[in-house]
Amino acid sequence: MPAALLAEADPLQVLVYSDSLSWGIVPGTRQRLPFPVRWPGRLELALNADGGTPVRLIEDCLNGRRTVWDDPFKPGRNGLQGLAQRIEIHSPLALVVLMLGNNDFQSMHLHNAWHAAQGIGTLVQAIRIAPIEPGMPVPPVLVVTPPPIHTPRGPLAPKFAGGEHKWTGLPQAVAEVCAQLDCPMFDAGAVIQSSAVDGVHLDADAHVTLGDALRPVVRELLPR
Repeated sequence: MPAALLAEADPLQVLVYSDSLSWGIVPGTRQRLPFPVRWPGRLELALNADGGTPVRLIEDCLNGRRTVWDDPFKPGRNGLQGLAQRIEIHSPLALVVLMLGNNDFQSMHLHNAWHAAQGIGTLVQAIRIAPIEPGMPVPPVLVVTPPPIHTPRGPLAPKFAGGEHKWTGLPQAVAEVCAQLDCPMFDAGAVIQSSAVDGVHLDADAHVTLGDALRPVVRELLPR
């Protein structure tokens, strides 16, 4: 291999570990927003527009993913299962952005905000002890709290019935956990709202707003 290629720097890799809110599902449909619109894509493009070392956003966003609980109807939705291996697969990572929680409030679960926050804390700790290769950095974690669930509408109404009540207090509960773990946090509900179409997912303009709002936060956490 030519020496010039060996000397070329890899992009800074950022893993987004999330669910359908970041996968970019179009509210009320089973379609997906394009990469430049959904917030991880918007964020990647914005960071690379800054110049310097390129940044690559790795989207690991599974619809229905919980923090640490199983979905009784669909396999593989427990966010803790396989997480350490994902960190190992994608290493070296400059940052992990963790945005989960809302699926913990689906109607088949009795969880409240405290439970979801504890699940998020468990995921942060799992990321920190993942078996990466010697000499590779342990990536910092940025926790993004999803915006509030509104009254669920349409086909999602039975699945998320009561979710708007169980969600109450999530940013405060997550903030307590993040303070204990010395982990930065960003409250997405401070800049965006869930879609009026289904009460859970994000409209295109919310994706764009969130990606833009995260740009300075993520930039500050990346290696200089």
